[in-house]
Amino acid sequence: MPRGVLIVESRPASPAELSAYHDWYDNKHIPEVLRLEGFVAARRLESLDGETFTVIYEIDGDVQAARAALNRAQASGAMSRPEGVQLDPPPAVRFLRETSVRPTPRHAP
Repeated sequence: MPRGVLIVESRPASPAELSAYHDWYDNKHIPEVLRLEGFVAARRLESLDGETFTVIYEIDGDVQAARAALNRAQASGAMSRPEGVQLDPPPAVRFLRETSVRPTPRHAP
């Protein structure tokens, strides 16, 4: 069964909105996405310069079906509106399908 990720890179709208930005992502948006079919985990990352943040959502199952579920939830108003997120330019959003997996090599003691 296909698996993949959704990667979203965004930034706070301003330094004054940094707290609202993190609160919205951690306490509203990520839980909303993880309730959707196919989305199974999320991880947030901060760039070393502290300017941008990336969320990697893991998808287990059909990536196109997960994308459609997210689009339906957004279109229906079931998802909260972004808070503290810079919308111009909008966040970069990419769905990626897994093409191969390699196990982590074991290192000799």
